[in-house]
Amino acid sequence: MPIAVEARGWQGHWRQLVSGLVRIDSERGERRLLDNLAQPAQPTVLAFVNAHAMNSAASSRDFFEALRAADVVLRDGSGMAILLKLLNLDPGLNLNGTDLIPKLLRRYAGRPIALFGTEEPYLSRAREKVTAELAAGSECHTAHGFLPTTEYVRLAVAHGPALIVLGMGMPRQEEVARELRATLDHPCLIVCGGAIIDFMGGKTSRAPRWMRGAGLEWLFRLALEPSRLFKRYVIGNPLFIARALALAAGTPRPNRGTAL
Repeated sequence: MPIAVEARGWQGHWRQLVSGLVRIDSERGERRLLDNLAQPAQPTVLAFVNAHAMNSAASSRDFFEALRAADVVLRDGSGMAILLKLLNLDPGLNLNGTDLIPKLLRRYAGRPIALFGTEEPYLSRAREKVTAELAAGSECHTAHGFLPTTEYVRLAVAHGPALIVLGMGMPRQEEVARELRATLDHPCLIVCGGAIIDFMGGKTSRAPRWMRGAGLEWLFRLALEPSRLFKRYVIGNPLFIARALALAAGTPRPNRGTAL
């Protein structure tokens, strides 16, 4: 049975998000991006957009506004590559948070870091990984992912972390990130990290490298957590493709865009 695609509303959200993506086409460009993110001049939000995020932005204006408010938005996953190609745009590198955030943590070694998200014992294990392997010499402040937003703001003001990694899932982390940026007055990078704290804490496993390379990590995660991720992937992925095709059909095809 064909999936119904809404005729209005979400297309504008998707076009704005696509136009705001920072696309990187080389390892040199990635290094330059990491250098810039490691030296923010003010509170700066880094977010990642994948197929699930696009579906969420199609159905929630609040989430769309929170995502659009991010200072740097990177494309994450093969679904976004398909969308960009359908729009005749170069997708650039797949800069997913699970791979990029550990690189950022290394660049913040020696500076205070905060991990806000997940639950124990995974949060403590993630902190140990950060202080022992990824950012030696850093103080690492933690809080589980089920507190009021005001508590995360209070902790960030009290400890002044240079890097804040949020691992609360969408759309919660984007909402918290927006509030942190609006409130804090010291330079810091606020990262919407999805499941990154779970990965670092050993709660969730990464897919084999060949599956990641083939863009199939979503299938691996679905096999691990079928009940929780059924709606996101089994229902969400076909819906995303249907929307991507509809958007491409209604979009004039420009000359092929160039990634940064």
